Amino acid sequence: MTTPHTNTTTQKSVMYRIPSERTLESLHEMIGSRMSKMSLKNTLRGISNPYERDESEGSEDMIFELFKIPNKHEASIGKLLTVLRQLGLRDDDPRLVPMMEKIRDFEKIAEEKIAEAKEQKHWKLTKEQFKECIAPSIDIVSRALQTDMVIPNWINFVEKIRNIYNECKEIKDGQVATYIPQLARQSPHLWAVSLCTVDGQRASFGDVKHNFCVQSVSKAFNYAIVASDIGADVVHSYVGQEPSGRLFNEICLDSTNKPHNPMVNSGAIVITSLIKNKTNMADRFDFVLNQYRKIAGNEYIGFNNATFLSERATADRNYALSYFMKENRCFPKETESLTDALDFYFQLCSVEVTCESLAVMASTLANGGVCPITNETCIAPNPCRDVLSLMYSCGMYDASGQFSFNVGLPAKSGVSGAMIVVVPNVMGLCLFSPPLDTLGNSCRGVAFCKKLVSTFNFHNYDCLVHNSNMKSDPRRRDIRERDRLIPVFHVARAGDLPTMRRLYMQGEDLNTSDHDDRTVLHIAATEGYETMIKFLVNVAKVDVEKKDRWGKNALDEAKFFEHTGVARFLEKAMKRPEQHRKDSVSSLDTDDEIDDDGFPEKPCFTIE
Repeated sequence: MTTPHTNTTTQKSVMYRIPSERTLESLHEMIGSRMSKMSLKNTLRGISNPYERDESEGSEDMIFELFKIPNKHEASIGKLLTVLRQLGLRDDDPRLVPMMEKIRDFEKIAEEKIAEAKEQKHWKLTKEQFKECIAPSIDIVSRALQTDMVIPNWINFVEKIRNIYNECKEIKDGQVATYIPQLARQSPHLWAVSLCTVDGQRASFGDVKHNFCVQSVSKAFNYAIVASDIGADVVHSYVGQEPSGRLFNEICLDSTNKPHNPMVNSGAIVITSLIKNKTNMADRFDFVLNQYRKIAGNEYIGFNNATFLSERATADRNYALSYFMKENRCFPKETESLTDALDFYFQLCSVEVTCESLAVMASTLANGGVCPITNETCIAPNPCRDVLSLMYSCGMYDASGQFSFNVGLPAKSGVSGAMIVVVPNVMGLCLFSPPLDTLGNSCRGVAFCKKLVSTFNFHNYDCLVHNSNMKSDPRRRDIRERDRLIPVFHVARAGDLPTMRRLYMQGEDLNTSDHDDRTVLHIAATEGYETMIKFLVNVAKVDVEKKDRWGKNALDEAKFFEHTGVARFLEKAMKRPEQHRKDSVSSLDTDDEIDDDGFPEKPCFTIE
C-alpha cells in the first residue's frame, strides 16, 4: 500500500464546492437560523476551503456560528444532530460516536441543572464545549453540512424510495420456502428495505430490525473473503466463473471438472472448503464471523442454531453433490471430512442478520471493499470487483439472466427472502420479504428492483448523458443550479493559471465579485501573480478599475503588497484606450512586446 504524498501545491488545487441556491435554501430551512443566506454561503465556503476564512478560525468555529443561539455565546448541538439526520447520517454512525460520547458527557452535567436538557432540541453548549464535541468528527460533519455526499438531495431521494416501498408492499404473490421448518414459519407479511450509501447515508423502511438468516446471500461474501485471503487465482483453480445455465443445485460440473461458479451450491461448498482450511472448525467459523462483522460495520451479526440443525437434517442433495465432487477431485487436499465441509457451509448459511446490517455489507461491496461507516478495508479491491461481476451474471438463481437484463445491477438472493442489490460507487440495498417466486427469489424484492431502475438511472447501461426518458439521477445536482466545483477566487489565490483558463473557456464570469466586492483580479494582485493578471486583463478582459467595498482596485493592492511588476503592468493597462481593452491578446505578452500605449502591436488570442 502506498503512502499518501502530501504536496502544498497539490493541496491548493483541491476542488471545493460552492453551495447552489437550492442547497442553501434547503440547509437554511433545516438549520432554521437567523443567519442570512449570504452569511450561510460564506460560512459553508469557509468550511470547505481553508483559504477562504480567517487564519484564526477553524471549521469548528464556523459550524458553531451556524448553530449559534442569537444573542448568546451558546449553540444548539441538538439542532446540529437533527440536520445531520436529515442529511442521512445516524447518531450511531461510528464516525459520529466520538462526538456523541462527548455530548453525553456534557449532558450528564447539564441535565442536573436544566430540566429540559433531556430533550435534544434544547441541548445548548458553550462555544468551547461545542467545538470539543464536534472536533473528533469534524470531517464527516463538514462534508454533511456541505452536502458533499453521493446523494446530495437526500430527503427527496428517500421520499421516492419510500413510495416504491409502499407500492411493493401491496404485492401478495409468492410462497414462503418450506423445505425446513424455520423458514416455513416466517410471516409472509414481513417486508423491509434498508439502504446505505458509500458515504454512510442511511434509510430504512418496514421490518428492518427483524432477524433472518442470510442463506445463499452468504455465497457472495464467502467468495470475497476467501479471494481476499488466498487470492483469486487460487480460488479459480477450484471454481469457475461461468453461468451454468442449469439449476442452482444440479449435480453437474463444467468442461474442466470444476463447479461452474461460486454462486451455485457446488461452487459455494468448494469455496467454504478453501476458507482457513488448515485450522480447526471453531477458528474457521470465528474468522468468517469476524469478517462479516467488519464488512457490516460492527452491526448485528448472529447465528441461528435451529436453522443450522434443520439445514443439516435435510441436506441429501448437498451430500450427493459433495460426494460427486469428491469423486472428481474438486476439493483441496486439506478437506478430509465432507461432513465437516458441509457443516461449515450450513453454518455460514445460518448466519443471522437484520436488513440494516446486511445493507451495510452490500454498501461495502459498492464502496470497493471499504466499509462506508468505519472506513475500514474489509475486502481487497479486485475480489470486490470480481464478486460484483459474479453477482451480476449468476446471483439470482435461474433468473440471473432475466434480472441482469431488466435491472442491470449486481444482486444476490436467498431462500429466506433476503436479497442484496449493489449500485456500484453509490449504495448497497437489502430487501427482505419471505414470499418467493417459482425461481426462488423474493417477489417483492424483484419488483422493488424493477421500480428502482425505472425511477433512477441505476441500470448498468443507462446513459447518464444522453438520456431521453424520465428517469432521474440522484447523484447529479441540478444543472441550472449545480454546485461550482472550483471557486474562481480559490483558483486565483492558488495561482492556478491552467484552471483559470479552463474556467474562462467554459464561460465562467471572471468579473464576478465576492461579498466584499473583491474580484479575482484583486486576489491575483494581492498574491502577485503577474502571468495570471496578464491573462485576466489581456484575454478575459476583466474590469481593471473595479473597486472593492473599501474603495481599492487591483492596482492599489499590488502597490500595498509591493508587487512592482504587477503594479507597473496594471498602471499601463489602466492607461490603455477603452477600445483597445476590448481586443483579445496573448496572456503571456511581456512588457517588451507592448507599445507606448501599453498595448501589443500584434493582437492574438493565445490560451497556451
